Amino acid sequence: LIQGGAGGPVLIGSASAGNMAPLQNFLARNGQPHHVLDPEADTDAADLVARYSPTRAELPLVVCPNGTVLRNPSETALAMALGMIGNSAQDRLYDVAVVGSGPAGLSTAVYAASEGLSVAVFDSRAFGGQAGASMRIENYLGFPTGITGQALAGRAFNQAQKFGAEMLIPVSIKSLDCSKASGAFTLATGCGHTLRAKSVVVASGARYRRPAIDNLEHYEGRGVWYWASPIEARLCANQDVVLVGGGNSAGQAAVYLSAHARRVNMMIRGGGLGASMSRYLIERIEATPNIELMFNTEVIGLDGAETLERVRWRSRLAPDEFTMDIRNLFLFVGADPATGWLEGCGVQVDRGGFVKTGVQNGEGAPAVPLLQTTVPGVFAVGDVRSGSVKRVGGAIGEGAQVVAALHGYLADAGSPTL
Repeated sequence: LIQGGAGGPVLIGSASAGNMAPLQNFLARNGQPHHVLDPEADTDAADLVARYSPTRAELPLVVCPNGTVLRNPSETALAMALGMIGNSAQDRLYDVAVVGSGPAGLSTAVYAASEGLSVAVFDSRAFGGQAGASMRIENYLGFPTGITGQALAGRAFNQAQKFGAEMLIPVSIKSLDCSKASGAFTLATGCGHTLRAKSVVVASGARYRRPAIDNLEHYEGRGVWYWASPIEARLCANQDVVLVGGGNSAGQAAVYLSAHARRVNMMIRGGGLGASMSRYLIERIEATPNIELMFNTEVIGLDGAETLERVRWRSRLAPDEFTMDIRNLFLFVGADPATGWLEGCGVQVDRGGFVKTGVQNGEGAPAVPLLQTTVPGVFAVGDVRSGSVKRVGGAIGEGAQVVAALHGYLADAGSPTL
């Protein structure tokens, strides 16, 4: 249904209207069928736009299956209108709350639920995390021809649901109360509700880093992208694009976009690719004729009317500035740990903001599980954890490993787990 563009809500507007591309990406990442109509090419869509007379800022219109019409809605408003978010979770006490549904969070959910624990999984946007946006993961065990991040995460998502895990997406967590005044940890959601759990697994990963570029915020969703999916690939078909970054995510995106764009100008701040990119990706990029490597370069500004039209850049080795006519800019410049919601709960982080785990309390003190934070009962796995390997395979392994620690904690706390 997703591939055929049939069923589900109807998004009406041009490709550059409001949050059209982000809303499409949100629905696709969450496995929600939908289809898109352009009022400039479809008379029925044009009639509906004329009937509701929205301003340009109110496009796209979204017609839900129950007939509700939304004007340029937020992702959360759209999710609530589609019934993606339920209210049953706030009435239950869960064995474990997993915050984040990337590879580490999904792995935790699958293994914990399969062993009889009651599990609630939260994510602010979509399952799969940053890995879910990858169009080709080629070095994951068992998939010699590669697999998309969406397919890998989708299988894990369904598997977790099969074992009874409750998936609450998109629901963001605003804060964690570790005082256990009610006998359990309390999580406050962005929807204004609270949820209680006997233990918590922090798997919130990292958020896309926004570099210091003039006018960046104005063009986000209007030519500036932090992922490369088929939706963005269609927008830049037969065009020159700029991609900034030198890590594995950037490499995977460059290879994918090279099959759609006329040229991929890959800008790297450093002098080479070897520092943070897997060798197989380096070889693939070097063998792709329409990927242009631009070392020691950086984007400094963006220009255009309503959508991106030009990119200003410079060499880090000289003061001269240059411009390039570009309508699509892809940013893969790393990520910062998503740990703001942990402030004030006693969970310690390192100087980079990553969660510390396995911290011993001193000589003679009881051993602390490797994945436990400085608050007993709160664990951390995946990219958000200080010292993790920042790879899909490592994140999935930690998700499986933490379940043994959860069982040990719940048993010591007097909460039978099976």
